[in-house]
Amino acid sequence: MKVNVVVVMPAYNAEKTIVDTYAEIPEVYKKHVILVDDGSSDNTIKVAKNLGISVFLHGNNLGYGANQKTCYAKALLLNPQVVVMLHPDYQYDATKIDKLVKPILQGDYDFVFGSRIATRNGALDGGMPKIKYFINRVVCILQNMLLGQNFSEYFSGFRAYSFEFLKNISFQNLSNDFVFDQQIMLLAIHKNYRVGEVPIPTRYHTQASSIGYLKGGKFLIETFWNIILVKLGLLS
Repeated sequence: MKVNVVVVMPAYNAEKTIVDTYAEIPEVYKKHVILVDDGSSDNTIKVAKNLGISVFLHGNNLGYGANQKTCYAKALLLNPQVVVMLHPDYQYDATKIDKLVKPILQGDYDFVFGSRIATRNGALDGGMPKIKYFINRVVCILQNMLLGQNFSEYFSGFRAYSFEFLKNISFQNLSNDFVFDQQIMLLAIHKNYRVGEVPIPTRYHTQASSIGYLKGGKFLIETFWNIILVKLGLLS
C-alpha cells in the first residue's frame, strides 16, 4: 500500500524538544514518523518511544549525514510519495509540513525546502543571531552566483523529497557529516531536479541544535569544495 508521507527526524540528544516538535506535526502525518537516534547520551530514545514514534538506533555517533542516510533508507521501505526531514530540536515549525508536501504531491517539484531567510525581518525577529544571518546571506549570494540559482538560503534543515528523488540521488554515497545537506542540494541542481522553496518562520532558542563556529568553518570550506566537485562531474 502506498504511504503518502513519511516524516523522519535525525536526532542527537533531543529529549527536551521532541515532545514539542512531535505535538506540532499535523495529525494526518503522525501515522508514519521515524526517528533515528545517532548515539544520544540522554533520554531521546525513551521519550520518542513513549510518543509512539518508530525509533532506530546507531550504536554510536556516526554523524548528521549518516543519520539522514538511515532515516531515508528506513522511510523508503514504506514506499511513500514524499519524505519530510524535520529536525527534532523544535527549531522548525512542523505545522508548516503541508507547505512543503503539497507542491510535491501536486507534481510541481521534486524537492522543497523551508526558507527562514525569505524576509530579513522574519529571520532576525525569530531570533536568528545577526552573525549567523550575515554568514547565511553572504554564502547564499556566492552559491547563487556559482550555481546560477536564486534561492534565499541553502542551510535549511526542514526539507521534503519525492520518493523518486531519493531513490535516484544515491544519497548513500554522500558525506556522513554536516555537508550532506549541501551535497543533496548540489546534486539536485546539477541533475536538473525541480527544487522549490517556501517561506517558514524562524525560531531560534537555547535548546535548538546549532553547529559550532569551528565545525561551521569546516562546513563552509567543504561546501565550496563540493561545488567545485559537482561542476567537474566528480560528485554524483
